[in-house]
Amino acid sequence: MKIKHVAICGMGALGMLYGKYIMEHGGADQIHYVMDRERLEKYRQRIFSVNGVPCCFPMCDGAEDVPADLVIVAVKYTGLFDALNVIEKCVGPETIIMSVLNGVTSEQIIGERFGKEHLIYTVAQGTDAVKSGGDLAFTNMGELRIGVREACQMANLEAVCGYFDRIGFPYVVEQDIMYRIWSKFMFNVGVNQVCMVYETNYGECADPDSEPHRMMVAAMREAMAVARCEGIPIGEENLNEYVRMLDTLAPGAVPSMRQDGLARRRSEVEIFAGTVITLAKKHHILVPANTFLYKRVMETEASY
Repeated sequence: MKIKHVAICGMGALGMLYGKYIMEHGGADQIHYVMDRERLEKYRQRIFSVNGVPCCFPMCDGAEDVPADLVIVAVKYTGLFDALNVIEKCVGPETIIMSVLNGVTSEQIIGERFGKEHLIYTVAQGTDAVKSGGDLAFTNMGELRIGVREACQMANLEAVCGYFDRIGFPYVVEQDIMYRIWSKFMFNVGVNQVCMVYETNYGECADPDSEPHRMMVAAMREAMAVARCEGIPIGEENLNEYVRMLDTLAPGAVPSMRQDGLARRRSEVEIFAGTVITLAKKHHILVPANTFLYKRVMETEASY
């Protein structure tokens, strides 16, 4: 299969970042954003920009859409189930679905709805993209780590690799994609939650003498512990890899949960600390850092 047309569900930082790249390197006729009618009417009135340059993105009402070759789900976890309803008409017998959501469960949820034969597994990492209103800013696009868990997904992986090669999209194929997904999860458990709770940025989290750095590492180690109990053998070398990644990001930039806090909207704390706490109870592990972060985030959100 040769991928010719891409539908993206979600116009957050990653959705805009990847859509803009595909438009520039593959052509505006190769992509559209799919959404519900209410959001479509609102977004058609909005002016979008990427790094200060105005952009016009093609959009479509999901109720009137047709199957795409590739669907990229780029919403927040809190909007995932609504997004699956929106993309229903985009998914045909041969459509490939990629999820760039945080956490470790989105592919399972999508597979239960549309069938695991549509999936490849995906991790977005290394980007410092920040979206405010209709404006996207970034200095580092990062890359996608992609892979499969089932033999029936190998053709999907080959098709996506072929497409990414044609348009020069940065990616790496992972032989053990769940290892990478859990490693990124460990990083997000630390940096996302700490930046929200301490109202800070990547730069302070990277400072080894700061309290946010110490809390970030503590939360990451707890995520690492529950991952190992779940059979994912991530260790200190993975933790160090992701801590070093902070040095490649714009120090003043912030992750998605800090953006949620600034916008006074619900965050993804349930898929971060919530998941760690649930698994810790299952495996009889103490996770005080994540328990503290979860409580603080819930208190903050209750004050909105």
